[in-house]
Amino acid sequence: MVPLSPLRGRLAGFPNAYACAIQRWTATGRNQFVIRTGDPVQPFRVTEARPANDENLVLRVA
Repeated sequence: MVPLSPLRGRLAGFPNAYACAIQRWTATGRNQFVIRTGDPVQPFRVTEARPANDENLVLRVA
C-alpha cells in the first residue's frame, strides 16, 4: 500500500468535513451529519441521511 500524503490527511480531516457540513446546511437548509468512517483514505463523511445505529456520529449541523 502506498503511504498517504500529509495533504490528504489535512483535506480529509474533521475541520474540512465540518466546513463542508456548514456549507451544505446553508445551501439546503437540511440537517447535515458528520460521520467517522474508520477509513484512512476518507476518515469522515458528510451526509443528509440519518446515520445508522452502527455508524459513529461525530456532529449534527441543524
